[in-house]
Amino acid sequence: MVIFAVILRKFAQRETQPAFFFSFFSRHFCTTNTTATIPTNLTHLVDVCTVLYQHQNSPDQKLYSRIRTIQFDLTHEFFLQVCNKFPFSWKPVYRFYLFTLTPPPSSSSAFFVHTTVSVNKVIDVLGKDRNVPLLWDFLQEMSEAGKTNERSYILAARYFAEGRQIGKLVGIFELIKKHDPNGHTVGTLNKFVDMLCRRKLVVEATEVVKKLRSTIPPNGETHGHLISGLCKKGDLIGATKIWNSVMNMEMDIQINCYEEMMVSFFKMNRWEDGGRMFVAMRQRRLGELSISLYNTYITWMCKKGKILASMQVLGEMVKRGFGYNAETMSSILYGLVIRRKVREAWRVLDEVVGFDAGKYDDIIRVYHGLMKGFLRLKRPSDATRVFVEMVERGCEPIMHTYIMLLQGHMGRKGRKDRDPLVNFGSIFVGGLVKVGKTLEATKYVERMLVGHSRGTIDVPRFDYNKFLHSFSNEEGVVMFREVGKKMKEVGMEDLGHVFLRYGKKMTTRDRRRRLPLGSLVQHDEITQVVLA
Repeated sequence: MVIFAVILRKFAQRETQPAFFFSFFSRHFCTTNTTATIPTNLTHLVDVCTVLYQHQNSPDQKLYSRIRTIQFDLTHEFFLQVCNKFPFSWKPVYRFYLFTLTPPPSSSSAFFVHTTVSVNKVIDVLGKDRNVPLLWDFLQEMSEAGKTNERSYILAARYFAEGRQIGKLVGIFELIKKHDPNGHTVGTLNKFVDMLCRRKLVVEATEVVKKLRSTIPPNGETHGHLISGLCKKGDLIGATKIWNSVMNMEMDIQINCYEEMMVSFFKMNRWEDGGRMFVAMRQRRLGELSISLYNTYITWMCKKGKILASMQVLGEMVKRGFGYNAETMSSILYGLVIRRKVREAWRVLDEVVGFDAGKYDDIIRVYHGLMKGFLRLKRPSDATRVFVEMVERGCEPIMHTYIMLLQGHMGRKGRKDRDPLVNFGSIFVGGLVKVGKTLEATKYVERMLVGHSRGTIDVPRFDYNKFLHSFSNEEGVVMFREVGKKMKEVGMEDLGHVFLRYGKKMTTRDRRRRLPLGSLVQHDEITQVVLA
């Protein structure tokens, strides 16, 4: 500080102003390039896009002369913004690309040099417009010019696969072999196959692997992507064929393939095969089993009601050091309830809540598992009892909690109630009419007029989420309070309690939103943030 004061004093004694000194000390020192992107002139952008749209079918000379009259600054950012204005129209983008390659009249060389970013943008637009011939010619031209990278080929492969152009897909690898020999490997093939499988283009990916088998032999990772893609698409037979061939060749595949196969077996109600797959995982890849695999197996076993098998796997999971988690305990509680072991479920709930009292997200998932079990048994009153206890223990319900309880009490399509005045039609259908959604309420009103007999009128599933959203305001606070009181008067105590609780939540919502941010944060948390 003393040295700094001396320097200031010396500058003050001089007649010249110390502007350079202050500008020097106000600079930010860093080791990275801080070149700022020049902002695009929106007026010029709109003018250029207007000309491109209006004259996209005009001759080149006329189009180029119109564009040059705008006097805009052509940068890479400007070119990308023009492409973004025409995401699904190839002609304006491609003709503007050709314009950038044309030298101005006063020069003999092009005044704009494209990069891989701009080339990839043009490839994306051509692919979205399904202009396959032009896309293939453009990809070949850019490959010869050295303006492509791995992303360029992956983008083009995606659009060729969507258009069932298997020959062009194979041709991409020929381009890679010709212009980038180091990229012509099984690793590149795996990236292509992974991208295609994630976009549910498994058939095209399988054809490419077959045609390239002689030049690029696939490995275990390649087959693993195909197995996962076929399982997600629902083709369990095709996935099983590839699985058997991989096992015969004694290749190692990713551990997630085991999980995908196991889940596919469970979805097809082939529980024994799914159990065998889990046993095979434990025998061959025990060290790679993750907590997600255990959770998946326990969840499906609990859905089936096989509590004993779930408990055994849970014990193994704890021995390996994973510990309990909300997803596992929620599934265990659900399985206990559907097996009508309610007393054991309540005992487990008490232990879990006492152990994870500070983890709000985990605790509410555990409560939801118990509620779903009771609703599966068509015992909504017991589910409401869980709801009441959850609130008493300080766990605030979320929107999913209310929707789940409303569906359990009133049904997904609405049920006929005993009271002629307080029922599904007067509350929910009347609420839709009140907020102006008469078209959505038409089928329900027609069913009310004709009757609730099965097969008379088929109504869609009622969207309780939109209903609650429509009344999440000051008017809804009064409505929920009045409806809750009326329900309790006619004997619908459980549903009335749910409505009153939601109305109370809507009452305090605006007040909680108006609170300053500091009042919602504890002092210790603020201290930790400051010290960090």
